Amino acid sequence: MNARKIAQRYAALIAFTTFLTLDLVMFGAFVRLTDSGLGCPDWPGCYGKFTPFGALGDIRAAVEVLPDGPVTVFKAWVEMIHRYVGTVLGMLIIAIVFMAWRYRRVLQQSPALASWILPVVCLQGAFGAWTVTHKLMPIVVTTHLLGGLAVLGLLTWLLARQRPRPAHAFQRPAWRGWMVLGLVLLGIQVFLGGWVSTNYAALACMDFPTCHGEWIPEMDFQAGFSFNRALGLLPSGELISQSALTAIHWVHRTFAWLVLGYLAWLGWRFRAEPALRKPASLLLGFLALQVATGLTSIFLQWPLAIAVLHNGGAAALTMTCVTLLVRLGSATERV
Repeated sequence: MNARKIAQRYAALIAFTTFLTLDLVMFGAFVRLTDSGLGCPDWPGCYGKFTPFGALGDIRAAVEVLPDGPVTVFKAWVEMIHRYVGTVLGMLIIAIVFMAWRYRRVLQQSPALASWILPVVCLQGAFGAWTVTHKLMPIVVTTHLLGGLAVLGLLTWLLARQRPRPAHAFQRPAWRGWMVLGLVLLGIQVFLGGWVSTNYAALACMDFPTCHGEWIPEMDFQAGFSFNRALGLLPSGELISQSALTAIHWVHRTFAWLVLGYLAWLGWRFRAEPALRKPASLLLGFLALQVATGLTSIFLQWPLAIAVLHNGGAAALTMTCVTLLVRLGSATERV
């Protein structure tokens, strides 16, 4: 096999894996939003079986005890499909690492970046298991979400390296610092969004732009941002209060305006540069999508499709910001 075909197959493998990771991130949101995270309350199987088919007796028994509980046949399949796809993703990343090392001289690039993805995805798998064993503990589920986006960002970075440097490269590396700050702000906002979702605080404020008719409503920040606690409970074991859920929602909503303004400024600035125009335009488009889906979620009381799309928008923003960061590298880099 000649060098060109090897490079093409390597790039195609990375592109497919990146696409599958994006799908898995969005499907993970579907799992969370349909309350399917405990559809199979053990790990890695379903009541010790490879598929829900073998566990139908256990599932039906659980439904009889709790008809409205976390276990149903539908939820079991949703959870297990998520695990199956995650397993396939892990195998694809192993294949990427193998090719990166075996053909490192042909590809003319260090295998270090590809190698870093493997331990990150293994850690992500561990958090997936802990999500079940810790009974959807909010900090574990939120970290699992961040891990998925970290894998997606690293794959996007690796994919961007396989493409030739565009003409008229933007040769101002100082702007990389501004883009890094944008990624940090986006990461904080994603964490806040995940914290809203895992605490089921999306509808804690049903009006906009105010919250409960006030700009600064009654809030319990200490309880809302207490991380070492079970789902729906405080560290003391008491039920979490409405004021704590309001604090979670309000912080995510308020911080969103800072992130929106900063990334919109970067996107508008980078559109003036030919090498950055396409990803910068995508950045502005995805920001508009996030605003639209966020507001629609409030006004329509968090419909499932819009909520999944909102999570997908966060993933798309991550990919776009990483692509811009790579494009802002020196003119001698392969991007």
